[in-house]
Amino acid sequence: MVMGVAQFERLFRHAAGLDIDKSDIKRLDDFINAELHGLLLMAQRLAKMNGRDVITEADVPLTKGLQESMHAFRQLEEEVPIKDILERLAKLPPLDLAIGEDVQEMLPELAGGMVISLAKVFKVIDPTMKNPQTEHWEKVEQIYELLV
Repeated sequence: MVMGVAQFERLFRHAAGLDIDKSDIKRLDDFINAELHGLLLMAQRLAKMNGRDVITEADVPLTKGLQESMHAFRQLEEEVPIKDILERLAKLPPLDLAIGEDVQEMLPELAGGMVISLAKVFKVIDPTMKNPQTEHWEKVEQIYELLV
């Protein structure tokens, strides 16, 4: 995953001027998967409420901020190709309903949007931050737990 580390380092630098290292990659992986799982659980709930047995893109609760972060990721992805790595990182949790192809195809961009928003939240917590530490990760995880 050395190539992935370098690409994530560049992505964080471009998104928010942050430096991350190999130890941050595991936390990032856990963060992305926890947030994806939460979004897909809410999407599953909506699909069930609408009598469907497949989760579609319309079911995924995308906030305006996350949509903007996904757009920013698409623009940065041209400079920092990382979509393939995000496809491997975005592990799908077991759900009661099938996940539609449209949702599976959007997972790398959704994960990329989460990375962009995560980097920006670090900077909101501490505008002078250069390298997120454990206490920063814990604060960000608490914020996302409350809001997403």
